[in-house]
Amino acid sequence: MSGPGDVPPEILDRLRPICRRLPDTYEEPAWIGVRWRIRTRTIAHVYTPAPERFPLDAQHLIAGEAPTVMTFRVPIDDLLGLTARGFPFFRAPWGRNVAATTLGDHTDWTEIAELITDSYCEMAPKFLVARVAPPPSS
Repeated sequence: MSGPGDVPPEILDRLRPICRRLPDTYEEPAWIGVRWRIRTRTIAHVYTPAPERFPLDAQHLIAGEAPTVMTFRVPIDDLLGLTARGFPFFRAPWGRNVAATTLGDHTDWTEIAELITDSYCEMAPKFLVARVAPPPSS
């Protein structure tokens, strides 16, 4: 089974500054991979799924290897539009407003910052959401 150390360090290095700028967000090891939370609510979860255990998440092998996947919350009105685009996005098999993306060399990190910010805004208390600045452009 995958563990917290299975997420490539270069991906964690890209995600950490995005998540740190969101008020009161913290990082912790998850049952698989790493997650960022506001209070007890997960805003982003990144992991490398074992293809035999997570066939939906691992559907996009990259160079024959399991991909790194990030799940996040999406405003319900935006979920279909985002996931209908196809690779690298898909709907997670749980939760009514949970999307996933495969991360790698193809990743648009500006878009990921926007998606994580939107996820935070879905999960955080309104008084904290009011303190969120738009993600910086890279």
